[in-house]
Amino acid sequence: MTAGPRTATWREPGRDPGERAAALIAEMTVAEKVAQLSGIWVGAAEAGGVAPHQHDETADPVDLDALLPLGIGQLTRPFGTAPVDPQAGAASVAATQRAVTAANRFTIPAVVHEEILTGLAAWRSTVYPAPLCWGASFDPQLVRRMGERIGASMRALGVHQGLAPVVDVARDLRWGRVEETIGEEPLLVGTLGAAYVRGVQSAGVIATLKHFVGYSAGRGGRNMAPVAIGPRELADVLLPPFEMALRAGARSVMPAYNDLDGVPATGDPDLLTGLLRERLGFTGTTVSDYFAVAFLHKLHAVAGDRTAAAALALRSGVDVELPTVDCFGPPLVAAVESGAVDEADIDRALLRVLRQKIELGLLDPGWEPDAPGPFDLDPPESREVARLLAERAIVLLTNDGTLPLRPDARVGVVGPRADDPTAVMGCYAFPVHVGGQHPDVPIGIEVRTLLDALRTALPDEVPFAEGCPVLGGDDTGIADAVALARDVDVCVLALGDQAGLFGRGTSGEGCDAVDLRLPGRQEELLDAVLATGTPVVLVLLSGRPYDLSRQADRLAAIVSGFYPGEEGAPALAGVLTGRINPAGRLPVAFPGAGTVQPGGPGAPLTGPSEVTSVDPTPLFPFGHGLSYTPVTWSDATAGGAEWATDGTLDITLTLTNPHDRPASEVVQVYLRRTVADVVQPTQRLIAFARVDLAAGARRTVRFALSADLTAYTGRGGEKVVTPGGAQVLVGASAADVRTVVDVELVGERRVVGVDRVLEAGVSVG
Repeated sequence: MTAGPRTATWREPGRDPGERAAALIAEMTVAEKVAQLSGIWVGAAEAGGVAPHQHDETADPVDLDALLPLGIGQLTRPFGTAPVDPQAGAASVAATQRAVTAANRFTIPAVVHEEILTGLAAWRSTVYPAPLCWGASFDPQLVRRMGERIGASMRALGVHQGLAPVVDVARDLRWGRVEETIGEEPLLVGTLGAAYVRGVQSAGVIATLKHFVGYSAGRGGRNMAPVAIGPRELADVLLPPFEMALRAGARSVMPAYNDLDGVPATGDPDLLTGLLRERLGFTGTTVSDYFAVAFLHKLHAVAGDRTAAAALALRSGVDVELPTVDCFGPPLVAAVESGAVDEADIDRALLRVLRQKIELGLLDPGWEPDAPGPFDLDPPESREVARLLAERAIVLLTNDGTLPLRPDARVGVVGPRADDPTAVMGCYAFPVHVGGQHPDVPIGIEVRTLLDALRTALPDEVPFAEGCPVLGGDDTGIADAVALARDVDVCVLALGDQAGLFGRGTSGEGCDAVDLRLPGRQEELLDAVLATGTPVVLVLLSGRPYDLSRQADRLAAIVSGFYPGEEGAPALAGVLTGRINPAGRLPVAFPGAGTVQPGGPGAPLTGPSEVTSVDPTPLFPFGHGLSYTPVTWSDATAGGAEWATDGTLDITLTLTNPHDRPASEVVQVYLRRTVADVVQPTQRLIAFARVDLAAGARRTVRFALSADLTAYTGRGGEKVVTPGGAQVLVGASAADVRTVVDVELVGERRVVGVDRVLEAGVSVG
């Protein structure tokens, strides 16, 4: 084959990307078209536990020599499959791109994608806090800054697409991927997810929303389990974060692994075409989750073979199969040639793929891959953002006055999370996700442990005993911890999760929990240390909340850090010693005694009841968090007692910091409907504002609440704003309500669409 003419329509940068893409498609063979609709994962066989059991063993082996002349759609994880020096990796990617463009007759480069959930998943790259920790910050501006840093690293290395953010709403705390969610309230998830998208894509790269839609609601909290929720829960709880992130400009969407009421998302045209494209107006690319197209045949059994799976996914709206050539390969070509698949379906997906490559500049004349280097993937600017976000997100749950630690106190440290640098990292952080398969390779970045940080922060010697591992251990280790605790004034006990994949941890993808007791013997260790009578400060480094109801009232203090990243240990030490004023708020509630899911803001029943023997009241509610310098609130006032169904309600309050050090507060606004057409949550978050106050400062916070924020899915399946009674609750958590404003929604019943207002107007003066 010879190269296409350099003056072809599709080469002209001034033309519309869609027009250019269509012109190129007209010149391509079926095999060349299909080649653009999948990735190539070089080294996947050596990836080990990065994606075990998932590949279809009946698939044909990948023959790179045969594929290159046809073109390559995507390169899968060249930095995130094994530890690769950034300079060498960038040079290798550039060389591969040159080989790809030289071999295919249209010189089309590949899109390079990587995981970016807690930063770019590459060796020596910054490990930021996990998404649940973003949620604890309640700080969209800071999350956007993090996204900007991640996007800049991607662009520097030649990476075009990142597989994040996860905008699933946490629904069952037993699910291993709760750590990847931003929280349990749709507004919080959507606001921070949209901020992350804007940050990443500001660098000219692509963010990918995961997982569309319902994945977090699997039965029993099991990964990839069937989802059997109603249409209102889907529309009013799980879908809004996707809507918000799509409005932010997200250019790619990944369908979920699960089936929704028996229909797998990867093969659901109503979901991927009817809802995502026709109703929500999405025009970007859909990329399958890894091996999910083959799963239509292999796991879901809704397709008889890989060819049928490819046809179903393609017709439903999947544009690209990841991570490597399988169903969207020779089986799909054969299906088109036999007439089993319409070539128009190939062209529809290809138009989106090529348009995106054109928008990335990959088909402009003169495009060349480069690897200038040298690369610093963990520069001071990135570490600073990681530090600020970690400090913003540490949550002080209880404190009897033991914190901050007295300078003269003899402090001992116990626990399996105290002296492990990976204790602050989620399962998609490179040192956990990939580095765990390469124990002989250094971690690649500076990560201090909590023990290291406390020994630096405290003036005297700090003794340490592990007590027990996260899983396993023996009586001797617990006895050593007890002996240490008896000999100090305060015991800092660091417990929690080991992030991992597919059963190699206690939190993370494929690491679901049967209950919410602390893993292994950690609860036994906690009880034994408490029995010494020494004040115990529990530091929880985990990917989910755990049931602490049996110990909470005996602990001197509880501090929660949801995988706060590479700067997390100094942030935790700063809170413990008082250098940092704790400012985090819970993005998910902690369960009460014996429950697996607390009765948080979205629950239909709260508190003790005669109709059930289970009390769903959370131990610590959504939005909860203490400070060393509590802010003084004034009563919130409303602009009136009536709220027009097509109007806006103004809420105003004043915060004052009477202390001699800075403070930070998160003002939360909840809606409770007293009359509605269908059952509504007891309350749901409709606005929030992170407010920083200098020493002695006084600030006024104003919310402009559009009536659209009261919309819900009515009996006819449409989003409606209805007249009737309501309460607006303003407070510091879902349970700490400072002001209740009774209002009456007045006016006509309104049907609202995808263009409705999704966020309140917020001003802080």
